[in-house]
Amino acid sequence: MSRKAGLGRGLDALIPGVENVSEVGEYFVPISKIKPNPLQPRSQMNEEELKELSASIHEHGVLQPLIVTHDSTSDDFVLIAGERRLQAARMAGLDMVPVITREVSEQQRLELALIENVQRADLNALEMANAFQQLSDEFNLTQDEIADQVGKNRVTVANTLRLLKLSESAKKALIDGRISEGHGRALLGLASSSAQNAALQTILSHDLNVRQAEALVKKLSGLKPEKKNKETKSADLVEIETQLRDKLGTKVTLNHTSRGGTLVIHYYSDEELEALVSQILK
Repeated sequence: MSRKAGLGRGLDALIPGVENVSEVGEYFVPISKIKPNPLQPRSQMNEEELKELSASIHEHGVLQPLIVTHDSTSDDFVLIAGERRLQAARMAGLDMVPVITREVSEQQRLELALIENVQRADLNALEMANAFQQLSDEFNLTQDEIADQVGKNRVTVANTLRLLKLSESAKKALIDGRISEGHGRALLGLASSSAQNAALQTILSHDLNVRQAEALVKKLSGLKPEKKNKETKSADLVEIETQLRDKLGTKVTLNHTSRGGTLVIHYYSDEELEALVSQILK
């Protein structure tokens, strides 16, 4: 399957001259002619944020055009990117919206919808995991190819996909915002759904943070907890840990002493180990 160049660079590659609003905003189509993207990865939207966007659109109009493609079965259009703007425009009572048309494949339609949401940090972790899985299942993309298309590293993609192994109760808690992605990753240290659910109840009832959740999982798994450093880490060391974690896409522990120290990079599967080694050695 052929691909158009520029997908990995994000939406800007699809909208040359997007900074010229008057130029790209001249092409208007009726909202009734725009069908939702069946491959849209986002399943939930923040109602308050949608109302705020609708109020802004009611006052100023849609400032950034939606991206659409022609529907092969009718004279309608299928939305590629701009789901929130489309819903907010409907809520604001608009009849017409500005669009840019692009001819894309189904794979590119999913990739672009995913890229838009990732760039705007609009997807929750499970929505992103499901979208990654869809790219893998339907279009046979490897984790490296998925990472390249959405501007993430492979370790991040692998870690996100692992969230699909959570129990249904843990998934719902993650979607509802009762636990964070970090809590979810900690729960993956427990193999069975029943063990994850038991740990989840403890996390929720005691309002445990991620570090406490990790300690709980280790205890339930029969692992000895890591010894705590006698001295509190400096802000500089914490910042280094944060930078390494963001770069590698996994937990990093830095233990520093006056005579040196250790740097521990955590991984949770053979595939993640392979991806980390590849990323470091390249």
